[in-house]
Amino acid sequence: MRFRSLVPAFGLIAVVAAAVTVSGIAAPNPNLRFADNSRNAVDVDVELVLAVDISYSMDPEEQQLQREGYLAAITSREFMQALKGGMNGKIAVTYFEWAGGNDQRLVMPWRLIDGPESADAVANEISRAPYRRASRTSISGALQFAKPLFDASGYRGIRRVIDVSGDGPNNNGPLLGPVRDEVVAAGITINGLPIMLNRPNAFTQGDIANLDLYYEDCVIGGPGAFVVPIREKDKFKEATRTKLVLEVAGRMPEARVVPVQATTPRVSCMIGERQWQDRWGR
Repeated sequence: MRFRSLVPAFGLIAVVAAAVTVSGIAAPNPNLRFADNSRNAVDVDVELVLAVDISYSMDPEEQQLQREGYLAAITSREFMQALKGGMNGKIAVTYFEWAGGNDQRLVMPWRLIDGPESADAVANEISRAPYRRASRTSISGALQFAKPLFDASGYRGIRRVIDVSGDGPNNNGPLLGPVRDEVVAAGITINGLPIMLNRPNAFTQGDIANLDLYYEDCVIGGPGAFVVPIREKDKFKEATRTKLVLEVAGRMPEARVVPVQATTPRVSCMIGERQWQDRWGR
């Protein structure tokens, strides 16, 4: 059974922009401490992969807002408090951008955040990367790229999380469902940040009105997985900060949980592929 939950607040942050949805997908023990092949692996509370959509449907302003949201979140007071509240008081993070099935680019390799100075260094490194845009949207390709990053991280996390942000459904690369299930089976949690702004441009024909439901049913998974949709431009930073704080703290918001009666996805997990086929006839 799947569950949806509305979030009134989390600790120091009021969630203004989003309804947070918790996944009901079965997954391995969330308390599992992952092994690392390196004898010198550093213990951290979470190994966090930030997977950021740079497809053409993201206009330049949205790309800037998306990146600035992550930078502001990483250097925020709330993020630092969540960091220090962990068992180890530090996390490892890497950041990559993705578009089509064969288009993923690592912007920042694994970095340790253990306080304000290292957080500032991470934010500065990400901010220096040039912006780019590319064609198609392959969430499955992003997940396939993200999964092996953990194996060579050099860190040993209590939790492993992939944070996927994007503004459309999968329309390229492998089918999303099997890839998502493979990642979850490896003990990795996938959280979603669907961007749902009404902004017509030449590349938004593939938009769907209920992208949050698509992310709930087709993208996220694993222990405590959740979705934080962004529906307004001025809520980018707040929603992103809320999401990262929850991920670092390893917590879900105290929320009213409402069971969803449907046992099948409310949105077809192949809607993006079908839209692309209908549009281009292939």
